[in-house]
Amino acid sequence: MLIVISPAKRLDWEERPEHTMTTPSLLDDANRLAKTMRNQTLGSLQKLMDLSPDLARLNRDRFRAFSEEPQADALRPAALAFAGDTYMGLEAASLDADEMGWAQDHLRILSGLYGVLRPCDAIQPYRLEMGSRLKTRRGSNLYDYWRDDLSKALNAQADELGTDVLVNCASQEYFGAVAPKALKLRVITPVFMEEKPGGPKIVSFFAKRARGAMARFIIQHRLTDPASLAEFDTGGYALRPDLSTPDRPVFVRSEAAQAA
Repeated sequence: MLIVISPAKRLDWEERPEHTMTTPSLLDDANRLAKTMRNQTLGSLQKLMDLSPDLARLNRDRFRAFSEEPQADALRPAALAFAGDTYMGLEAASLDADEMGWAQDHLRILSGLYGVLRPCDAIQPYRLEMGSRLKTRRGSNLYDYWRDDLSKALNAQADELGTDVLVNCASQEYFGAVAPKALKLRVITPVFMEEKPGGPKIVSFFAKRARGAMARFIIQHRLTDPASLAEFDTGGYALRPDLSTPDRPVFVRSEAAQAA
């Protein structure tokens, strides 16, 4: 199985992990986008991604420093550089070498700047959300920019792995950039809910963390059969067959598990 997750707005650049880094497959496209972003004013950056003045200034400076030939100390492996809720569930830093090697083949991070990333792909610090309405020569937003490229990259990796299944643990903002007509894979999208007095509800923070935990579960168990996803129980989640379909398994965490 192939797995996709979203990136994160928050980055962890404090330490340089001891991992051999690889080159993103769509790096030329990323460099072109970075040049476009370098020309943005503070005001346009604020508007583009709804940023505070301080965050706009930080990201302006990041794109000004973005280099086509960066020094090694300016780079981090993607799965260890992102630090949002999904990455709290993934816990990539605690994967051993064999697990990270398996993840390098089976896990993909969708990115507004880099398109598709492997866990050990080297990235520079940036923030560019996939939903941004950034005008380029290819269109009026990043969905236009990436067009079929993401689907083609996922198809190619799935073909290399000999699988026709993709487990979508990304947000709709990011997976929406994957052109459905170009994607030749069966897509399974797990849903994570919390049991509440009025019935199960999706709580964004917990759902994001659970998506990362599902990716970790697949990696650590080397899952290849979609039916095995039903065994996911990290954090107290359990499959609810009555709410599920084959391509939309629903996992619910009981109130007791939430309180634990």
